[in-house]
Amino acid sequence: MQKKPYVLGPRRPNSSNPGARRPDRNNASKDPYAINERIHAREVRLVGDNVETGIYPIAQALKIAEEQGLDLIEISPTAEPPVCKILDYQKFLYQQKKRQKEQKAKATKVVVKEIRFGPQTDDHDYSFKLK
Repeated sequence: MQKKPYVLGPRRPNSSNPGARRPDRNNASKDPYAINERIHAREVRLVGDNVETGIYPIAQALKIAEEQGLDLIEISPTAEPPVCKILDYQKFLYQQKKRQKEQKAKATKVVVKEIRFGPQTDDHDYSFKLK
């Protein structure tokens, strides 16, 4: 009985290859906020410094952002209608990281110290170690 040589066949993209690139899923998972064309609401509430606050259709909001050369960022997707801001996306991410770092630094850290006592420990020794 003669063995058949093993021949590699053509790979099917994205089926069983876990390392295959999936651009839509990878980009969506990296970005915590929906920006520009990834916003799927019909109307959005625009807020910000350089924009008149109000409710706009998504096409008009995108047009305003494009005219200013900035990105339309969905700040609060659960609101009705979703709240969006017109900013530079990289600058916005930098500000968010900076804000999180400040909050982390302000958080109080609880330190628990352990003290061992033997059976012959007196009240004075206890109070001294407690201080």
